[in-house]
Amino acid sequence: MVKFDHMAMPVSDPKVSRDWYVKNFGFEVEFENAGVIAIRDDADFTIFLHKPQGSLAGVKCTLTLQVNDVEAKHRELAANGVKFDKPPDKFFWGYGVELFDPDGYLLNLWDEVSMREKGGG
Repeated sequence: MVKFDHMAMPVSDPKVSRDWYVKNFGFEVEFENAGVIAIRDDADFTIFLHKPQGSLAGVKCTLTLQVNDVEAKHRELAANGVKFDKPPDKFFWGYGVELFDPDGYLLNLWDEVSMREKGGG
């Protein structure tokens, strides 16, 4: 058996990223120590937020987060001042929304019902 357990994500300020993911998506802080903050989602997937030596130039990843209702989450986040790259729509990967975190990482948000009813990728 193979299970994706965690990933390391370089960020410019681990505390800013921690607060953003906790506030907007309900991640829980698993631990904080010497330059690393671990945040965990409801499925026990952990992201290690850390400040790399050097710059973030050239570092890229896309996070895909499943939510209960993508359109409701879009309205909630927009009301809280979160800026979206693209509103709910059909993309090559399916139906959802795209936005960027504080370090410019792309996030794709989706839900099972909208994906099935409005256009899976």
